[in-house]
Order: sequence, then structure tokens, then C-alpha cells
Amino acid sequence: MGFGCSLMNIKFNDHPLPTLPIMEDLPTDRVIGITSTIPIEIVFAAGYIPIDLNNIFICDRHAYKMVEDAESAGLPRNICAWIKGIYSAARKYHIRKVISVIQGDCSNNQALMEIFQSEDIETIPFAYPHAKTDRRFLHDQLMMLSDALGVGYGKVEEMKKRLDAVRSNVHEIDRLTWTDSTVTGEENHIWTVSTSDLMGDYTVFKERAVRFLQSVQARKPIQHNLRIGVVGIPPICEDLYPFLSSIGAHVVFNEIQRQFSMPYPTKTLVEQYRQYTYPYDIFSRLEDIQQEIKQRSIAGLIHYVQSFCHRHIHDKIIRRHIRLPVLTLDCDRPGPLDGAMKTRIEAFVEMLKYHRSETSVV
Repeated sequence: MGFGCSLMNIKFNDHPLPTLPIMEDLPTDRVIGITSTIPIEIVFAAGYIPIDLNNIFICDRHAYKMVEDAESAGLPRNICAWIKGIYSAARKYHIRKVISVIQGDCSNNQALMEIFQSEDIETIPFAYPHAKTDRRFLHDQLMMLSDALGVGYGKVEEMKKRLDAVRSNVHEIDRLTWTDSTVTGEENHIWTVSTSDLMGDYTVFKERAVRFLQSVQARKPIQHNLRIGVVGIPPICEDLYPFLSSIGAHVVFNEIQRQFSMPYPTKTLVEQYRQYTYPYDIFSRLEDIQQEIKQRSIAGLIHYVQSFCHRHIHDKIIRRHIRLPVLTLDCDRPGPLDGAMKTRIEAFVEMLKYHRSETSVV
């Protein structure tokens, strides 16, 4: 998934943050909606504009109502709110073509694709292999998507080099979050999650990223009492990061969002999307999480799980393999944290602070 953030509700003075394009100004015949992070190199190389439907859903001022609208249109209450948001976003913004990830993401995407087809929205399926070692399957899928969009594979690999340079700025933003503490956890989340579609315009995205990096050079390090990580799919709740910051917890690691930015140096598109951990088994993700815990000196993790998401099952495995305190946070629909969630988070952060102080005395 791409998962944007409530940019419309966030104020960061005059800092150049990524923003959503004005959908009404885009040529509808060139826009392609995506249901999750896919090889956008192919979309850009073909001359199309990738728009992550997750992002335009969650950034909408009426995101909660969009979930209700999907239910009124017949989608069940007991499925993930992101699926309902994707459906409503495609309808609201008159998306006529969608690339749907039918393997390696949400298990409901296959049915959602069929709903789109029934409503005369053109769909293009894309599947990640079950195992990241299956290079042939991944290569074939990349070729099939290139053929479907009418672009030669050579142009796609050239676009990869161009986007590598764009993403490198986000990698630097991520580094500054945990090495210099000059980027907030929320800013980190916004920048990394926005790499799923690069705002639909990688040139403008790069310009904003460069300006942002320039703006943080004069900042003083963030004063915090604790370094924590957020793992799991990006949260649907809109105020998790400001709340954590207000109680002295600095988020220095956003697991899946960082994966959207393609953080590993690779030479080919196949290798890039083979290293991308999100579509594959939990053990590939655990290896990445454990490495970053050590490198970023993280004291505890918040494992965000989405209501009705099959990935909720991974919580048991994460708790078994991660040797740190883990708080599992389960949300359903867009909106602020409720009182019970805030109390649980406060108790978790206080426990981590107490444990750290006891350890330092010993």
C-alpha cells in the first residue's frame, strides 16, 4: 500500500513538504491510480501520472465519510478501511485506469479489482512473487506491466536511474531523523510514505525534497527522552506522531514507509523490487527491522495493525522475534486517537523511560 498522511490537517510553517496534486488539473487520460507501491518507473517511463489512491483517500478532509460512502455503495463493514477508501477515491476523482496489486499486498485487492471492472474502470493486475528469490517471476511481471503501458524495458531502466537520484534525497531525510535528530518522526513519515507515487511528478518532488533538506540545516536537534520505531503498515490515525512527540518519544524509524523509498542501492529494477520487503514474508521484514533497531538505538516499537487486515496475524511472530518491548496499536477508521489509545501509548512510553533509567543506574 501507499498510505499517505493527513497533509491537509498538518502545518509545518513554510517548510516545503510533499503535497497532493490538484486532481482536477490533471489530464484524466494520463492518470493511473495505484492500490499499493508498484514499479512507478514503468508508469513514469510510459508518460503516465501515477497517483496512489491510498494517499488521496487519507489526505481528503472527508476521509471518514469516504469510508462510509463505500459501505453505502455495498462494500462490507468488516473489511479494511483502506480498501473502502481506495474504492471511494477512485470514484470521487474519476480515475479511469488502475494498477491493482493482486499478490503481495492486501488479500482483498483481487475482489476490489473486479468491482472496478464492473464499474467500467480499466484495471491492470500486478503481482509480486511469493518468494523474493523468484527473480524470473518478478522479471516477467515487470515486462508484462511495461507491455501493458506500451513502453520499452530499456526506457524503464533509464527511469530507474532518474528516480534513484530523487529518492536519495529522501534517504538523507531519513538519515537526519536518527543521526542528527533534526527531522521529526512525522516529517519522516510524510516524506517516506510519499515516495509511493512521488506526488505524481518526480521533478517537483525532488525540488521540494532539496528545499526541505536546506531548511533543516539550521535546526537544532530535537529534544527527546526516547527513541522508538513504528513498524507495520502506515497508521490510518491522523495524530499518532504529534502525540508521541508531545510525550517525549522521537520516532526514528518508520518501517514500511522507509521501504517505499527503496532504501537499498541496486543496479536493476528486478533487484530493487526484490529487496523491497513489504510484499514478501514476515521474515524478510524482521531482518530489516532488527538491523535498524540496532543501528538507530531504538528502545521500543509500536506495531501498528489495521483492523480486518490479514497482516494482524504477524503480531505474534514479531513479538516472538523482536527482543524489545512492543505495543500493538489497532485502529479501524481515519480520525484522531481516542482516549484509551492515548492512555496505552503514554503508559508504554513511561515504561520504556523507566526501564532505560533503571538500566543506566545499573
